[in-house]
Amino acid sequence: MSVASSGSARTQAHTVRDAITRRYFLQDCQIGLGGMALASLFGTDSAAAGTAVKSPMSARTGHFPGRAKNVIFLFMAGGPSQLELFEDKPLLRKYDGEAPPASFVEGRRFAFLKPDAKLLGSQESFQQYGECGMTLSTLLPHHQKIVDDVCWLRGVATDVFNHGPAKMFLNSGSQNPGRPSLGSWVTYGLGSESQDLPGFVVLQSGPRGPRGGATLWSSGFLPTVYQGVQLRSEGPPILNLESPAGINRESQRRFVDAVNQLNEIRRSTVLDDEIATRIHAYETAFRMQASAPELMDLSGETKETLNLYGVDLQKSSFARNCLLARRLVERGVRFIQLYHTDWDHHGGKGADLDVALKQTCREVDQGAAALVLDLKQRGLLDETIVIWGGEFGRTPMGEGRGTIGRDHHVDAFTMWVAGGGFKPGCVYGVTDEMGFGVTEGRVHVHDLHATILDRLGFDHLKLTYRSQGRDFRLTDVHGEVVKEILI
Repeated sequence: MSVASSGSARTQAHTVRDAITRRYFLQDCQIGLGGMALASLFGTDSAAAGTAVKSPMSARTGHFPGRAKNVIFLFMAGGPSQLELFEDKPLLRKYDGEAPPASFVEGRRFAFLKPDAKLLGSQESFQQYGECGMTLSTLLPHHQKIVDDVCWLRGVATDVFNHGPAKMFLNSGSQNPGRPSLGSWVTYGLGSESQDLPGFVVLQSGPRGPRGGATLWSSGFLPTVYQGVQLRSEGPPILNLESPAGINRESQRRFVDAVNQLNEIRRSTVLDDEIATRIHAYETAFRMQASAPELMDLSGETKETLNLYGVDLQKSSFARNCLLARRLVERGVRFIQLYHTDWDHHGGKGADLDVALKQTCREVDQGAAALVLDLKQRGLLDETIVIWGGEFGRTPMGEGRGTIGRDHHVDAFTMWVAGGGFKPGCVYGVTDEMGFGVTEGRVHVHDLHATILDRLGFDHLKLTYRSQGRDFRLTDVHGEVVKEILI
């Protein structure tokens, strides 16, 4: 393009921009360029608008037909103790208080354990439940109802033993900030079926937010439209979403149209994906002014449903967030992540394996089980993956901090997955007689990611994004689909 023609194009763009601005302030903005820009935003062709542009969050398919359409990740931040919840180890109880055999600890890494740490047998009572015979302690009575509906992974392993980096690793496949989270990869690949809510939603409960904060649901080097959006449990669901005083919905609509038109002119000039993200963000924010309050209003739920989850309408809670997760799935949201703290039971005040652990279990047990049962009853479980687990497990040795707890353990812990083509009532993975390592059925975090993507219709080797001169993927250069746990 010559300098003269370039200048002419800029002059023309400025003229159109000024015309749009005048039309908005004259309150005469009806369809025009704004309508065409929004039509192209949502994927409809318009000759007058030029080349059609699809919304970056428009629904799409994977590499092959997937068994699942949505994901709900119940993230137990802090690392639940598999030895108090899921793994009955009689030999560990027998040798409680003794030094562990050198062969069990050689080459293993621990975060805080001292060299003289002793074996710690669990004081909880265990039984086998369901046709699958899954072992559960009495700390999770509601989980007894779903033992044959979920796939139990008893041999999960990770690489990182400190909270923040370990949470990032389970979310993004890397312990370093800057990589896209699992939810971002899923929405990048599949978009979302919801036009009125974000495609990736984050809900929090517990005494504080998870270590790592917003980096855990970051889009990394992917366009920012794919990052998670946190919905607050109290007050406005999203800050700064409400219209200023004196601005009604009609005038707000005209304002959003005008801004979108200006952004579309700029996007068509510089071909910047982040401008398309901005257009989508303005439009979604406008729609959410109506959809978000409706989502958070549980008054229309039946008494039976509220009782199933154990929801108190006057209080925010993990159970309430589980019910919101089901409502989000019903509204087409692709990926929902619930964080609940605090599972970090090292010992000491508020972090012991007695009172504190029991309290945390009570906070999550009923809601998590109810979510699986509710999705199943409504016919949504077959197309929704529900994941439960933390960033790592806990050590077979005790850690003394006033009262006894357990340190972080990366070599063997338990998670569960339900729905979406995972084999129900499957107990996969075996650990050694004291719970130090996996002897059969090991599932590394990269394997878990590869398997989740497979159920959504993706070959994890091919779901890539080019950044800084190379193609990146969620599983980096690792990961195998665990076919034994799939239908």
